[in-house]
Amino acid sequence: MATLDFLTSSNSSTFSILIALLAVTGGYLLHQRRRLPLPPGPKRLPIVGNALDYPTETPWVKYAEWSRDYGSDVVYAKIFNTSMVILNSEQAINDLFVKRSAIYSDRPRHIMVNELMGWSRNLHSMTYGDEWRAGRRLFHQEFNPGASKRFRPHMLAASRELLVRLLKDSDDFVEHIRHLSGSVSMDIAYGMKAQEKDDPFIACSERAVAGVVRAFVPGAFLVDMIPILKYVPEWVPGAGFQRLARQWKKETDDTFDLPWAAAKQRIALGSFTSSFTSFSLDQLTEKNASPEAKAKEEVVVKNTAASMFLVGSDTNIAPLQSVFLGVLSNPEALQKAQQELDRVLGAGTLPDFSHQEDLPYVTALVKEVLRWHDPAPISLTHRVTEEDVYKGYRIPKGSYVVSNLWALMHDPEVYTDPMDFKPERFLRPDGTLNPDIRDPRDVIFGIGRRYCPGRYAAYDFAWIAIASLLTVFNVKRSLNENGVPIEPTYEYTSTVISVPLPFKCAIKPRSAEAEKLIMSMEGL
Repeated sequence: MATLDFLTSSNSSTFSILIALLAVTGGYLLHQRRRLPLPPGPKRLPIVGNALDYPTETPWVKYAEWSRDYGSDVVYAKIFNTSMVILNSEQAINDLFVKRSAIYSDRPRHIMVNELMGWSRNLHSMTYGDEWRAGRRLFHQEFNPGASKRFRPHMLAASRELLVRLLKDSDDFVEHIRHLSGSVSMDIAYGMKAQEKDDPFIACSERAVAGVVRAFVPGAFLVDMIPILKYVPEWVPGAGFQRLARQWKKETDDTFDLPWAAAKQRIALGSFTSSFTSFSLDQLTEKNASPEAKAKEEVVVKNTAASMFLVGSDTNIAPLQSVFLGVLSNPEALQKAQQELDRVLGAGTLPDFSHQEDLPYVTALVKEVLRWHDPAPISLTHRVTEEDVYKGYRIPKGSYVVSNLWALMHDPEVYTDPMDFKPERFLRPDGTLNPDIRDPRDVIFGIGRRYCPGRYAAYDFAWIAIASLLTVFNVKRSLNENGVPIEPTYEYTSTVISVPLPFKCAIKPRSAEAEKLIMSMEGL
């Protein structure tokens, strides 16, 4: 018995010593890690850090400048208590968002967007966890490369409608594009056709998205950096963000709730067309699960449908506006695309997806539109959940981490003359597509676990809409009252989804035959 007591005591002492050694070693390593330098970046002031000089206008351009100025693809800034880490190279983004995705896939708290504006149920801003995984699985199930092709008829019909609307009134081309984008997103998500003008669901989603693309820009609202401001009443001077949040939350709630209720009513009455909602609810009906489990899964379907409607309706707009600016800056690109379209299609034919492989120049032009000004120049902000070390730099736990996708798409070592619109950069000398050139599709929709799961449908929509437009329309500079061409500014908004600032251009049918072809599409 004494021997047993001795052994037990000895083992206990040994175990205690090991625990102590591990604690000391862990503390030492943590201390050593915290002695490592932060990534380089602009000089910080006491208390406020970089709050006074943090860029809110075209921040992606400033991030790239910082990367060059400090000789690092990883740059650090601080706004009050919030650490910001900006990644400016494909290697850094892949190393952290892909290889270390387990700790780099969370979203920040986003007080303005998630807590005040009601976007916490949106898949793209949702925190990393079971609810996000369920929505992501559902989204991927319906929008993987194979499954997303079933939505091509929706896209084809919408692109034909756009041609008709532009023929009737080309001056209001931005509004037509917005209507088209919202229409196809609503059709795919809910199986509902948009009203000819002023559709209430599209108008509501546009107002909701207009708020969130402003609020998602890092540093746009101080409440994200100083959380206690969340409790400041709306009437207090300087608390105008509370009024904006209240207005935007109403639009967000309506966009999540009203189209969903209308779609479910149509499905119940049997007067619906196939959509993400009908597919998903049909599969849910067939499941052998409890009513509680089905109700929970239905919430996932509802939130996922709203996510694709809200984000899809806005991200589709940017490429269709940018293509006009691109061919205005390089008229020869328009001519080459039209020559290829005429040769492949012949007279009296509009493109469809079966022509895609035979139109390499058009495909190169679409890729250049996406590269030249990517719709989302910076990724939605990630949050690192553990203290990390990268390239000898310490990345504090809880840091906001942003990937500067614009920098990748304008890297002169990858794309010669990156500010110029040059579709030829994606082609070999023989005119075929060059797979060795970085494909914008691998970057602009995000990198890592949080990449946009609707990427395949988004690209398909851009391709068919742009190919259709260039088949039948010429795009030239508008003339002022003295007959002098008006040069666009080529400037874009500084929001997370970045679109061109208002500009004018002349959009006219290429010929009487083209006009007749467009009119034959009306009512189809």
